[in-house]
This record gives sequence, C-alpha cells and structure tokens, in this order.
Amino acid sequence: MSATQLVARNVPAGVPLRQARRSSVVRAVPRLVGRRKLVSVPIAFATAAIALMVAATPVLGATGTYRNPLRPVIPGDGRVESCADPHVIHGAEGEGLWYMYCTTDPLNDQDKNASGGFNFHLIPMFSSRDLVHWTYRGDAFSSRPDWVKDDAGMWAPEVVHFNGKYYLYFTASDTDLPGRGSAIGVATGPTPLGPWTDSGDPVVDPIAPPNDPNGRQWVFDPDVVTAANGTHYIFFGSYFGGIRARALTPDGLESIPATQVQITIDNRYEGTEIVRHGGWYYLFASATNCCNGPLTGYAVFVGRSRSLLGPYVDKEGVSLLDENVGGTPVIYQNGNRWVGTGHNTVFRDFDGQWWTIYHAVDINDPYFAGTNDFTKRPPLLDAIDWVGGWPTLNGGRGPSVTPQAAPAAQPGQRTNHHVRLARPDRVGTRITALSDEFSGTTLSSRWSWVRQPAADTFGVSNGVFHMKTQAADLFKDSNNASVLIERAPLGNYVVETKVRLEPRPVGCCFNFVQAGMVIYGSDDNFIKLSNTSIFNTRQTEFAKEVPQEPRYGNTVVGPTGDWTWLRIVKRTVVAHAPSGPFGGHEAYTAYTSHDGIHWTRGGTWTHHLGSTARIGLIAMGGTGFEAQFDYVRVSRVRH
Repeated sequence: MSATQLVARNVPAGVPLRQARRSSVVRAVPRLVGRRKLVSVPIAFATAAIALMVAATPVLGATGTYRNPLRPVIPGDGRVESCADPHVIHGAEGEGLWYMYCTTDPLNDQDKNASGGFNFHLIPMFSSRDLVHWTYRGDAFSSRPDWVKDDAGMWAPEVVHFNGKYYLYFTASDTDLPGRGSAIGVATGPTPLGPWTDSGDPVVDPIAPPNDPNGRQWVFDPDVVTAANGTHYIFFGSYFGGIRARALTPDGLESIPATQVQITIDNRYEGTEIVRHGGWYYLFASATNCCNGPLTGYAVFVGRSRSLLGPYVDKEGVSLLDENVGGTPVIYQNGNRWVGTGHNTVFRDFDGQWWTIYHAVDINDPYFAGTNDFTKRPPLLDAIDWVGGWPTLNGGRGPSVTPQAAPAAQPGQRTNHHVRLARPDRVGTRITALSDEFSGTTLSSRWSWVRQPAADTFGVSNGVFHMKTQAADLFKDSNNASVLIERAPLGNYVVETKVRLEPRPVGCCFNFVQAGMVIYGSDDNFIKLSNTSIFNTRQTEFAKEVPQEPRYGNTVVGPTGDWTWLRIVKRTVVAHAPSGPFGGHEAYTAYTSHDGIHWTRGGTWTHHLGSTARIGLIAMGGTGFEAQFDYVRVSRVRH
C-alpha cells in the first residue's frame, strides 16, 4: 500500500489540517533556517475582568466526587466541550489555583463568529481550586506571533516555571520562516495566565529529514523536563521524525541542535509527557489517530528509563526505539462511551495520589455541531495507580464513566481514591471443535474461504498453516483479500493465534504487509488484530470497520516479535456500552504477547457482528512474504 493510501487509511477525506496532521502521512517541509533577531512582542491574554475571576465552586473535601467529562464554566454563559492536548500545573504563587491549557479549538458547538464559522482560540486557559470545577480565563494569545503562519494552529501547550517566571511552549503547525514547516515557540509571563510575551522566533526551528533538504519532519508537542544537574531539556516530535530531545539554553528561549537525542523510533509516537517516580523516568506518549470521530483509536503508552534521555523500554523490555516498537498500553478505550483516549498530562495531588487529564472522544457526540469531520475532544480526569512499578489508569479499569473520588487539590486534604484492580480476562475451557493445531497436511473441513486463493499459495505442513501474503486488502472499498473462516461460538469466547511473517520485513517500507485474525461479519463489518508493517516499524494493529463513515478506525497494542501471539476476547451485553452504528453490545478486547504466557492488554472496540460472525485468518497488504500460523485456539471466557 502506498503512502497516499496510508493517508487515506488514517485520515477521513476533508479532515482539517489542524486534526489530520496527527495521523496523515505527509512529507513536506523545507530547509533549516537560522534564528532571527530576538524581539519582544506583548500578547494580550484575557480581559481584566476574566483575569480576576476565580471559580466560585467550593473546594471538595476527601468525600467529594466527580464524573467525566470535565466541563469548564465560561464566565457569563456556557460550558467548554472540547479541550484537546491538555496540560496542567499548580501555580507557584501560593493562591491555591491549578491551571489548565489546551490546544487551539472552539470552546463548544455554539462558539462561532458573525459569519457562522467557528472561533479558534489561541491556547485557552483555565483555573480551578479542586481539579474538577474549572473556569475559562481567556486565551494566551489574541493573535499569532509574527513568525507563525496566519492560518496555523497553536497546539499542545506546555507551561513550566523557572528563572522566576513562567514559560509557555507551544506548537506552531506552520510558520512564515524560509521553507516553512512546523516549529516550537515559547512565550514568557509573570503569572500562569500571562500576560505572555512571545520570544520572537522558534525555540525549535523546522527540521529537515536526513538527505531531504526540502522535506520537513513534524516538530510538535513540547514537554520540558529538568534533569538532575539543572539542565532543562525540551522533548518534541511526532510520527514523522519521532520524539527527540534537546537541551535548552539557560534562558529557556532556544534549544541546542548539537545536543539532540532520538527518544523514540519515528512513525509511532507523539504527545510526550515525562514524570519521575520510584527512581525511574516514565515517558507517556500517544499513538495512532487522534481525530477520527467515533472510530478514533488514539491511546497512551509508556516506557521507562533510569536516564532522562533514555533508552526507554516497556514492561516486556522492548525499547521504544526498536522497529518492533516497545510501549506498554496505559490509557486506552475500554468499551464504554469514551474512545480516542490520549495526549495526557500527569501530576500528583496533595495526598500523593497520581492523576492524569487527557482528551477523549464521546462516541455519542463525536463531532462539533454541523460537521461530520471535526472531532470534539473533551477532557477527562482519572487516577493513575502504580502496579508492579508501572502506571495503570484506574487500576487497569480504563476511562471512568461512574462517579469517582476527587483529588486532594489543596494542602491538608485527603482523597478517597483507592486502588481497585481490573478483573483480568481469563481463558476457560477449550472449544476443541473450533480449535486447530494444524498438525496434518490439509486444512480441516471446519474451514472455508471468502475468495479462495490459488492452491499453490497456501497449505498445512510442519505443524503450521502457511499462506503467501496477497497484494490485496480489507479496507473500506478495497475488499479483495482472501479470508480463511470458520464459525464463531455463540456467547463470550476467546480466540488466539500465533503468527509470524517470513522472511521478516526489515527496514522501510512494506506498507501494509500484515498477517493476523479477524472477527468477520462481512467485508465492511469486522474486527481485526494483526502483525502489521508500517514504514520502518512493525506494530500490532487492532482495527474496526463499519459500513458507515468514517468506516475504519485503528489502535495498536503491544510490540511484535519473531513470533507474535494475538488474542481477542469477545463479550456481550457490556455495561455502559454505547449503541448506534458505531457502538454495539459486543465488546472485543485485544491482547498481544511475546511468549504466549505474559499478555499485554490493549483497547476494546464495541461492534454489531451478531450470531453469524466468523473467525478468520488473513495475510495481505503486499506480496513477497509468507504468513505462518502455528495454531488457532478458541475457548470460553472463564468467569
């Protein structure tokens, strides 16, 4: 599949650049530019009335509760319904306020100008005393700095305090600098609400990829972390170029290119957030598509390192720099109304409890009103629990929809949050009539084909089912791949396979050569979990397709290996499961493994596949490889 088709796979037609940039494959950016003369440009941030306003809600005590999503108040009237890429700090002024900053977007469905178009706020700012009730305090910028392109987005704010002042780092999606391209800017101010003075040019300039002076990598999503020796480092980057880090100059206004370190492999992560816990640095980063409406599969993964500059490895010991792409899922959709759970900020309350605020998509209200491609991303608050030295969201239970104990947002408070671990999915009794160890020389009669391939391209030998990968696909209207199917059991079940590609795809690019399994309703109605080649990476893609637009959505799970174990757990009648064309009362949860014993849990898609669904195997996306399946095992879910 070509790079153009990869754009089509991940970005619905017509998605605005402000959202498409997160998932499309675009290689267009110019040459490096030198720094321009530093200028000081005061930036208005809010009216005096709003700047003096403080949330009028009482501080919650230890018995207080909240319920997602957070919905900040707009002074005078209205609620904020979208706050993408949130970042939270506690003010240093001793006034007891927390501050939140969000990416350029309208505040809600009604936030429109006189011409009927949406207002795009240049980094909206909020304050709170309890981390639950927030008040909109105006925008960081009233206009874009001179070096930022007139229609560019200003994304993913990061606010830190050092040198006796506040620094607001932000992404400019495009610039007016020679050659253009995305960059990281910085403004300074005396308070968490400014007023902000832009530095005059980027702290990280547009970056050309190696051997392509006319191209541009993605310079997105700043995160500033102070090392033990007092050096400030800025982490930045996205899919094209990966996440990188540079030392900042002592004044915080420039980065030092000679100090640049690669933190993650490209074509996988963005939205860096690094925290220190228990002698480790933990890197949270988001993957896949942020903005695909009800089929958004955005999720947050984590790796850890003893050193701030890495290497970061996941729970299985796989590096985030590896082509097999390490990263342990930590914030992922769990089958309720929330999908696309990503780009988080992490902090501790005054009781020592860890929390995260992240954006998500409500499957029942995925778009700004009047649009069908502009994804609304409200902020969610949930607890981070540390289990065995690794962070989990709500003890592994995922995004919350029920009342939760509120944080201890003020000194002397205690939170009633307690760790409650998720119940694991357990494999029960094997269904022998549907399981196959491929121990013979021909396929069992239980199997049949959707579009049978040529007889010399598949077979059973040496204990595996082998099938040559096809220049075919199951993706929207490209429905020409062969699918080997058998019936699926009624009720809840587990289906598992062990798969590899031979010869193993190495390097770039074999998009989208893949092998794995599907829960198949039809060519336009299925769940898929596969070992997939994506540019220079190998990833476990967990996808859902439906007949209605946006039709296809994907997330990813744990790292691949020589052999990769894949498991799907299907459950029916899910509590809090959304209904309608993009929901369903069947929940499909993905697991991956390196050894078939220790499993990494991923996200959950809901679907309507019904009693006629089939279990299937696929090997597609391009020729030149052979998929080998060691077995297919179908079991009941153990209660």
